Amino acid sequence: MSSPRTGSRAYPREPRWSPLLTVGPYVVLAVLAVFRIVAARPPAGALRIDLALCGLAAAWILWMFTLHPQWTDRPRTMTVFFTGLVLVMGALVSRNASFGVFALIGYPYAFVLLPWPGRLVGVGAVAVLAGTAQAAGVPKGSALGVIAYLLIVAVNVLAMCGLAWSDQSSSEQSEQRRRALEELAAANRRLEATLADNEGLHAQLLARAREDGVRDERRRMAREIHDTLAQGLTGIITQLQAAEHAEAEGDLTARGRHLSAATGLARESLTEARRSVDALRPESLETARLSGALAEVAGHWSELNGVTAVVTTTGDPLTLTPEAELTLLRTAQEALANIAKHARASRVGVTLSYLGRQVALDVRDDGVGFDPAGLDLDPADTAQGGFGLVAMRQRIEALQGNLEIESEPGAGTGVSACVPVVPVEVRA
Repeated sequence: MSSPRTGSRAYPREPRWSPLLTVGPYVVLAVLAVFRIVAARPPAGALRIDLALCGLAAAWILWMFTLHPQWTDRPRTMTVFFTGLVLVMGALVSRNASFGVFALIGYPYAFVLLPWPGRLVGVGAVAVLAGTAQAAGVPKGSALGVIAYLLIVAVNVLAMCGLAWSDQSSSEQSEQRRRALEELAAANRRLEATLADNEGLHAQLLARAREDGVRDERRRMAREIHDTLAQGLTGIITQLQAAEHAEAEGDLTARGRHLSAATGLARESLTEARRSVDALRPESLETARLSGALAEVAGHWSELNGVTAVVTTTGDPLTLTPEAELTLLRTAQEALANIAKHARASRVGVTLSYLGRQVALDVRDDGVGFDPAGLDLDPADTAQGGFGLVAMRQRIEALQGNLEIESEPGAGTGVSACVPVVPVEVRA
């Protein structure tokens, strides 16, 4: 056992021994003194010595222990106290074996007050006194008597020292368990702090991912709106302007044709807007493969603009992801819309090429062309209506593809988009 803890009460670490240590010694001394006076009736001189030793023992315990409980936290002071107590006990036992009962009080004092390994020595000293008292009736005049005396003392010493050793081992194990529990609690606190930090980081990552997702979704929606509503409205405006021009020239037939085309575009745009809200996937791709959807889009564009757009497919058709098909279709729509607005072309060719691990889309016209060096594809600058080209590039690059625009004044324009093929399950 370790030394007692600091406190206002004596030996608080072993409260079960408190009455034994505070009251027991005085009661035992009083009983032994009465026994010596009444039962034993020794000579007056011997009785006075016995009573004086009993009084000395009581006074020593009273001053060193009972009246100064705070001294129990001083190992050196308790060693002096215990040594003096053992000497008085030894004197009493040497005078009469009945005082061996008082010697037994030394065991709890040794266990409670002495630090290890001094406790082992104290317990051994008390065991010698107890064994001596027990062997008082053994004649020591012969070798056999001496051996018997030594055996009795040895049994007491070994038994009590073994108990002290076992008690110390148990205390050390308890202390190790206490320290292990404290370390485990500290580790749990550190783990909780780490988990709290990780939760904060996780929340930050989720917030950032949510922001990125919202940003990407806004860009995607902007592209979808441009590819559907914006293009449809542009076509309607173009047809209405043509109708006004025909009306000014008195060509009512042409005026009716343009108004009818504008009405058809408005209906188609409304249908596409509703469908885009539901799925954001063109109806042409819902009912046909990419080549068929391109042919449908090109045919409709040709009817509206009076310019023939020829669609050609080369290579073995591959099954693409819905994102790749949608991207290529929107790229073709944007290119055709730009041709209608700016090119003044008489011929348009749309080529879809399956190249093994890549799919290429080429849209070419024989229109007026332009200087690509002056083309601004800054996503932040859409004031001049350049969002369509920016959207095309963003769509293609999002699929790890590339977009190229070739043109020169008077030589037409070519838009080439190429995306990698990602194997998917063949649609039924």
